[in-house]
Amino acid sequence: MAIGSKNLQPADIDKIEDSVLVEELKKAREELFNLRFQSATGQLESHGRLRAVKRDIARIYTIIRERELGIRAVPTAAAAKKAPAKKAAEAAPVAETQEA
Repeated sequence: MAIGSKNLQPADIDKIEDSVLVEELKKAREELFNLRFQSATGQLESHGRLRAVKRDIARIYTIIRERELGIRAVPTAAAAKKAPAKKAAEAAPVAETQEA
């Protein structure tokens, strides 16, 4: 995911799992810190980058909060990975009792 890009839409963020979102949020906050530091020392070349990174941080926070409240669904890939593991764990003890 490109932090600070105008192409970053909520539909794109929906496909990303929570753990990856937290990592991207951490990267974006670190980049914002560095940009603010550059701005304070007069080394910042693109002031628009500050705005773009702030907006991406806000988008990520919004998606995370909506998932907590149940407004937005968790990515289907994450749910699909968890579901078969539960079924396999439940099926194993049943098979053992039928053999005995």
